[in-house]
Parts: sequence; C-alpha cells; structure tokens
Amino acid sequence: MKTTGTGSLPIQLRALLIEDFHVVEKWSQDKAFCRANGWEIGRDADELTSWWHNCVHNQSRDFVRVGIKYESRLIGYADLANINGISAEIGIAIGETKVWGHGVGTEALKQLMIYATEKYGTHLFEAETHEANTRSRRMLEKLGFTEISRIGSEEYMGVESQLIQYRYNKGE
Repeated sequence: MKTTGTGSLPIQLRALLIEDFHVVEKWSQDKAFCRANGWEIGRDADELTSWWHNCVHNQSRDFVRVGIKYESRLIGYADLANINGISAEIGIAIGETKVWGHGVGTEALKQLMIYATEKYGTHLFEAETHEANTRSRRMLEKLGFTEISRIGSEEYMGVESQLIQYRYNKGE
C-alpha cells in the first residue's frame, strides 16, 4: 500500500517495516509523544520490539496500520480499525513531535480516508480524542468530522480528560 499526498504536504502512507524500528525507539524516548499516546516512558526494549513486530506482521481483516512518511522519513502511523465495509474507526500517532501542528496529521488522515473508501467502500468514519487534545480536535473538525458524544474519560498528558467521539459520513 502506498498513497501519495493530495494536498500541499509531501505525505505518503506506506507499509510498516521491521527496519523502521530505530525510529520507533526514538519516539519511545520522547516524553511528549509518550504522554500524548499513553506510552510508558522508558518502555522496556523487549516489549517495544515485540509490539513493533506485531504492528508490522499482524494485520487482520478488520484492522490496518500504515506508516506515515513525510519528507522521506517515517514520522508516525495511522490506523483503520473495526473495518466492516461501510464504516471504520480512524486513529493517528505522529511520533516526530517537531511536526505537530503543521497539518501533517490532517493530510495523512485525509489520505487514509481516501484509501479506506477505495479499498473497502468505507464512507462512515469514527474517531475519538481527548477534550484537552486541541490539535486533534481541530484536525478532525477541519476534515469535516462532527462531535457526536462525550462518553468516558482517561488520562491525557498526565491529566484526566473527557473523551469526545466524532463521526464523518462521506455520503452526506
């Protein structure tokens, strides 16, 4: 799978590779990334290696994780989960924190949605983020997602935060 940017940013979605592990190790040492994504800071190397191996090799019929390539380097990953033909949940993690807030995530999710529509016929997308994650909320709203509920809470960046559920229907 390889998709190329639809906007002004040179973003590509591509398969994850075992050889990308050195990049993932760097992300695991970035405290801001770890706190934002619920990763344990100072994650055990063996556990991280096992997790990455699963990311690369354990794709299933209803879950896809792809790498986000920006300016010729892997900077994060994006997920399609609970794929059922017409709908899927989307998620994203940008591991390279210096590109946060620059539209990279928005472009990557836009490409992921196009891919899901073309490959699976998906037209209904769901996402969830923390109320305190204003960048993620702006990204989803920029893509046309609307808030549908506020159910649950969990820790984000060290603080308990309300969870917000979003939906986007390409058919509307």
